[in-house]
Amino acid sequence: MAQPSYQPPSQRQYYHEFLRGATTVIPVMIGVLPFGLLLGAQAAQKGLSVGLLSMMTGLNFAGGSEFAAVALWSSTPPLITIVLVSMLVNSRHLVMGAALAPYINHLPRRKALAALFFMCDENWALAMADATRRRAAGQEPAFSLSFYFGLAVTLWTVWLISTTLGVILGPELGDISRWGFDMAFPAVFFVLLKGMWKGLRCAIPWLVSLLSAGFAYHYLPGAAYVPIGAITGIITIVLMGAKV
Repeated sequence: MAQPSYQPPSQRQYYHEFLRGATTVIPVMIGVLPFGLLLGAQAAQKGLSVGLLSMMTGLNFAGGSEFAAVALWSSTPPLITIVLVSMLVNSRHLVMGAALAPYINHLPRRKALAALFFMCDENWALAMADATRRRAAGQEPAFSLSFYFGLAVTLWTVWLISTTLGVILGPELGDISRWGFDMAFPAVFFVLLKGMWKGLRCAIPWLVSLLSAGFAYHYLPGAAYVPIGAITGIITIVLMGAKV
């Protein structure tokens, strides 16, 4: 289906859609907040300063790679290793970006690039689900950029604030993983998966990806489970000949 030419929303429409995105992401934001505190506390234990962690979380909006980087951090950080592991963990964004591309190819380049900069798992999942609903309702373009930025800017701000607070309060909080904060993010992902449920057949690639990633996590070194999970899921989709 050909994308219509880009028509900027009116100021009133923009603020309405932005607010809709900001309120939609609140449940996810509640789950992200303790996870950000956990990352900040771990960074403080490794000796990272407030400014350094804030710059990392602000410029690299991807929690998984940030946890990997903090885990590898030392007094003489292996920068090349950290960069390579971060690229490996973030390799899933290649698939996410490819899935998002048909929805944003009608946008001006500067707006499309800004949308990709703020793309993370949660924003992507919520925006894709919203675009699917809008398309089913006959609304075009299906992708609401202002809704997406309502999601993205709100979550990015909360992530930046929570990780910064984690560094500041980390020495006082101690090991906050003992409170179960590390379970917040997996819980958020389960909620996102439920919202994207399209039936048992469409879930088969998810299952294959999950099992492959779990096997790789236990038996292969490093973060190899990330691309293995993504690749096996894609291969399953191709073999099934299904549109998911």
